[in-house]
Amino acid sequence: MKILSYLLVYRRFLLIVLTPLLLLPLPLIIKTKEAECAYTLFVVAIFWLTEALPLAVSALIPAFMFPLFGIMGSKEVASAYFKDFHLLLIGVICLATSIEKWNFHKRVALRMVMLVGVNPAWLTLGFMVSCAFLSMWLSNTSAAAMVMPIVEAVAQQIIRAETEADALEMPCSNGSINPALELDENIGECESSDWKEKEKQVNGYDNNVGSTVCITEKENEKEKEQQNLPPAETGRKSREDKYSGIFKVMCLCVAYSATIGGLTTITGTSTNLIFAEHFNTRYPGCQCINFGSWFILSIPITVIILLLSWVWLQWLFLGFDFKNMFKCGKKKTAREEASAQVIREEYKKLGPMSYPEIVTLVLFILMTLLWFTREPGFIPGWSSLFPKYKGYATDSTTALVIGLLFFIIPAKTFSRTSNGENTVFGYTPLITWKEFQSCMPWEIAILVGGGFALADGCEVSKLSEWVASKLTPLGSLPLWLIILISCLIVTSVTEVASNPATITIFLPILSPLAEAIHVNPLFILIPATLCTSFAFLLPVANPANAIVFSYGHLNVMDMVKAGLGINIIGVAVVMLAIMTWIVPIFDLYTYPSWAPNIPSTNSTGL
Repeated sequence: MKILSYLLVYRRFLLIVLTPLLLLPLPLIIKTKEAECAYTLFVVAIFWLTEALPLAVSALIPAFMFPLFGIMGSKEVASAYFKDFHLLLIGVICLATSIEKWNFHKRVALRMVMLVGVNPAWLTLGFMVSCAFLSMWLSNTSAAAMVMPIVEAVAQQIIRAETEADALEMPCSNGSINPALELDENIGECESSDWKEKEKQVNGYDNNVGSTVCITEKENEKEKEQQNLPPAETGRKSREDKYSGIFKVMCLCVAYSATIGGLTTITGTSTNLIFAEHFNTRYPGCQCINFGSWFILSIPITVIILLLSWVWLQWLFLGFDFKNMFKCGKKKTAREEASAQVIREEYKKLGPMSYPEIVTLVLFILMTLLWFTREPGFIPGWSSLFPKYKGYATDSTTALVIGLLFFIIPAKTFSRTSNGENTVFGYTPLITWKEFQSCMPWEIAILVGGGFALADGCEVSKLSEWVASKLTPLGSLPLWLIILISCLIVTSVTEVASNPATITIFLPILSPLAEAIHVNPLFILIPATLCTSFAFLLPVANPANAIVFSYGHLNVMDMVKAGLGINIIGVAVVMLAIMTWIVPIFDLYTYPSWAPNIPSTNSTGL
């Protein structure tokens, strides 16, 4: 028993040591670059899944293993850890820092709760639809990074409203009624005088990673409090469990809806753009893929996946109480009335919008408009004003320009005294570098960089080509099975590789496969492209997941459980779409004239 207890205590250490050792025969026996890259990939993937090391630390493993194996030079690997995504993140975090600092997210959060109500299920659906709509036009990362502070504030306000409603309804132990409690204006430590000095517990380690969430309760204290609780305390603990579920659902709904919404438009995500570029280059005679046709085929897919994902998340973490959710027109309970009253009172306490809030709102709208109008797809955008430098400006360019303004625009204006004189304040910008630093999730930046490094290593080592060679026997299978297998493989690979890298690897594989079996290439390429975005299982699977995970409400297994269901839903809906309403849009059962006419040697059953 003593040995077992030691093993339990040192399980992380043993996992860290044994994982590389047990996998070591792979590169030693199969002495190829593909095997060496696969070894690195397996080690990192296991560490990410088990959280044996902090996620960012595991992400640094390719930085030294690839040079040692001779796969990539150290300079090449290092360049993968800082991409255009990181510049975009810096600009968006400047906006998020100002939103949090001046409590603008609290104003928006309270207003949304007043409009939608305090029912978590409908509020979650509202957030999913809003975030999905934003990600149709903006990058998924931007949509998640902007919506998440508001979601966090809404969740906090609902919990505080429910707590105060309890205080108003329940008599205290001395027989008196607890008067209305003042809601904490600072929301814990996050918005106090030193509002930016925040800590959170991630992967069992303390990290000073800037985010919009603070965790102030400790697990050990929770366990002690749960022993010998009176009935009132038992009810409180039950509500705390419910609140934990609310946090998880709201966080996951943002991560997943940001990805799902990006499916809808050609410009919604980089994988769609890569597909369009590859397809138009390989098949210049086909003019069928454009903004309109893609929107028509994908909007039903997006809506169905979004609704089914909402149902799945509700059932998984909160249960699905149809009776309470659909009681439209019925009178609110005393608890709901009390909660709504608290929300209204808190909104009144904020008063009129302050000057910093107005400036932050204006810059937010300006950033959004510039993102919308850069390359809308159906009309020329402002980037067309620079025809000599096509493709030079990206979303990160806009984000950095607006982000810089937060460090320039003063936070205070002149104010007039009673005698009409101006009072001069010291110059202070909307945000300072120290405030930005404490909000910037550097751990997430390293983590995503590790994913990019792994993707580059797979391409350089030819591991991706080796995987492609294993797909050739698929030609003898029925068409629906070929599509399903392609979708499942792509969905699996994109969990550990970046979405752009995955689609770049598989498009050159699947196009010749479709030509060889004499099938319309769109029959295979469209579902594969859509499934490349289904990176829902891991925090490192895509940047939106990583941003949401940084708030500290989720652990890896929460995301794995929820993401597995979303992956199944996504693949099932894509299969339904490609076999039904997408067929007449592109006449998929007819081999097109714009595709190479290669004699088919395989019989494919439809």
